[in-house]
Amino acid sequence: MLSNISNSQKITVMIGVMLAILLSALDQTIVATAMPRIVSELKGLEHFSWVFTAYMLASTVTVPIYGKLSDIYGRKWFFFGGIVIFILGSILSGLSQNMTQLIVFRGLQGIGGGAMMANSFAIIGDLFVPSERGRWQGMLGGMFGLASVIGPTLGGWITDNASWRWNFFVNIPIGILALAAIGFLMPKITSGIKERSIDYLGALALTLGLVPFLLALVWGGNQYAWSSMMEIGLFIMSMIFLTLFVITERFAKEPIIPLGLFKNSIFTVSVIITFLTAMGMFGAILYIPLFSQVVLGLSATNSGTILTPLMFALVIASIISGQVISKTGKYKRIAIFGMAIVVVGMYWLSTVTSTTTQVELLMRMIALGVGLGITMPIFTIAVQNSFDNSKLGVVTASTQVARSIGGTVGVAIFGSVLNNALTGKLGNMATDPFVQTLSKANPKFAITNISANNLQGFLDVFTGAITEVFLLGTILMGVAFVVTFFLKEIPLRKSHSVRPILEEAGIEVAVEEE
Repeated sequence: MLSNISNSQKITVMIGVMLAILLSALDQTIVATAMPRIVSELKGLEHFSWVFTAYMLASTVTVPIYGKLSDIYGRKWFFFGGIVIFILGSILSGLSQNMTQLIVFRGLQGIGGGAMMANSFAIIGDLFVPSERGRWQGMLGGMFGLASVIGPTLGGWITDNASWRWNFFVNIPIGILALAAIGFLMPKITSGIKERSIDYLGALALTLGLVPFLLALVWGGNQYAWSSMMEIGLFIMSMIFLTLFVITERFAKEPIIPLGLFKNSIFTVSVIITFLTAMGMFGAILYIPLFSQVVLGLSATNSGTILTPLMFALVIASIISGQVISKTGKYKRIAIFGMAIVVVGMYWLSTVTSTTTQVELLMRMIALGVGLGITMPIFTIAVQNSFDNSKLGVVTASTQVARSIGGTVGVAIFGSVLNNALTGKLGNMATDPFVQTLSKANPKFAITNISANNLQGFLDVFTGAITEVFLLGTILMGVAFVVTFFLKEIPLRKSHSVRPILEEAGIEVAVEEE
């Protein structure tokens, strides 16, 4: 079936896929820049965080569901529909008249974004055999870094020269181009499953398990104390429904996330590494600008763009890594090498002091970006290479969920570490309003609020707290580095047939080929 698709068609489809990913990733960074203006016009500052939380919840919960459904019914129209829903959510978000409407429509955007995320990397698996996927996985991963580089600047320019509403409307032309490429040129590839069954109960249990878990992480230490009844209740509710989800999946005909996937060691190891890496990466991305603004004295705008070198390094390393993997057909040594650089880069960040210069910080960021970029395409390729195409969507979506949840857990844990470190070390400065704001890890502040007498002492204490955050990140990355040695390597397949190569490598075949 794929032999009838020309290389030019595949390339055009992949351009559409990359546009869709850029659309989703860019939306997050653009909106973040425009939020002060949005809050000023729509009011509702107390609901500020929900503009991002609504999108995150909707996309994270729907990714595994879309992944499974696309395995059963084919990816084309789920991906196409996801772009349509995203565009619709963008239009409605741009037309919002209050914060409640914006939050609801951002949730709608998240539903569309979940479909795009679930299917984008799986589409590469449909169009290309594993030995060819590396270069495309690397380029797709680079879209996220590119969005982080151009998003803040573009969002600020649009907000200043047009209106914050155009930060949403700008998605329309990009989305239409992606729709054209996918709708007209992407083939409809189905699994050929004869007895189709949708695991409604599993989808419901997964949703009711993930939503309270993510909410508990987002709210913990901010809206509610970690020991509050709200937080405890959310975690208990999450545990109950996730347990029900596991039970449900054992008996479902077509489970959302088949438990048999974990019999494959490559899948299990890759999910663990992806989760741990996301924890450390998102922590670094959040606290580097915070350090820049407080210690280096950069403005809020400049502290946001200081991540540009890290992201450029990540994009370039991701593309090169993908090319090397496709050329050599090997990935384990590259994964170990990349994770080693990540550990070194994160540890190097933990050595910053109150006298660290911007150039010294830049060198540390580039090292971390190179390591993250090298590893970015590897684990998706490894997982896809170890499963039959009938499970391509669900295994790819599972790695995406691990990355999303890992990032959320990382931000929550690092925020608590910073909060506790500041509270324990600030002493009599703890009553300063500025210090209290910082203890909540809120990057929207002005350093002029703290008295001159306390400034140097505060900077030393704050830097010490930040280094604790990066040291924790180093430990997490170190664990991920060790786990990487357990990643079994099998040659990247030059066809879509998986069983012979898995049996030869001694890996249990958890799924049946058609």
